[in-house]
Amino acid sequence: MTDVALSPVALAPTTPRTGARLRYRFLFDVGLGAALMAALHLFVLQISIVKGHSMEPALHDGDRLVVDRISANFGEVGRGDVVVLRYPRNISVDFVKRVVGLPGDRIAMKSGLLYVNGDVADASFTCIEDRQDMAEVAVPLGAYFVLGDNRPISCDSREFGLVGQGLIKGRVRARFWPLDRVAMF
Repeated sequence: MTDVALSPVALAPTTPRTGARLRYRFLFDVGLGAALMAALHLFVLQISIVKGHSMEPALHDGDRLVVDRISANFGEVGRGDVVVLRYPRNISVDFVKRVVGLPGDRIAMKSGLLYVNGDVADASFTCIEDRQDMAEVAVPLGAYFVLGDNRPISCDSREFGLVGQGLIKGRVRARFWPLDRVAMF
C-alpha cells in the first residue's frame, strides 16, 4: 500500500476567521442576487396576473403573463400589441389592454366596427363587439388609444381617454399559466 501525504491545510478545522469569510461570501452572494432580481423586475421583465374579464377571449381572469418592460421604454409599441399600463385615473392600478391607435392615427367606432384612419381595422385577434358608436379621435404624438377585447364591459380609452407613453409599463410577451393555455404574444 502506498502512503499518501495529506497537507496540513486539508486537515485543519474551520477557524472562526474562515467561517466569517464564508458567511460574508454567502451574504454578498444573496445581496448580489437580490439586487439583480430587483433590477430585472424594474427594467426588464414583470410577471402580471389578469384580474377581470375585459380582455376575453384572449386573456382570462387569473392568467399569468410575462411582460417585457424594455420595448415599452424604447417606444416599441405597435398596433395590436397587448400591453400592461398604469390606469390613468389611479396610477397605482395596472390594466391590460390592446393598442389599437398609434400616434398620428384617427380612431372611430361605428356599429361595432373599429375604424383606423378611415378604414375598418384589420383585426388579427378575436374581440367581442360593442355596438356603441364613438366619434373620431385623433391620437397625438406620445399617446395611444387602447381597447379591451371584451369591449362591452371594458374600461378603456373610450372612458378614460388616451394613454401617454409614460403610462405603458410593457408589452405582454407570453402567458405561462394556466398550462393548458400557454401562449406567446
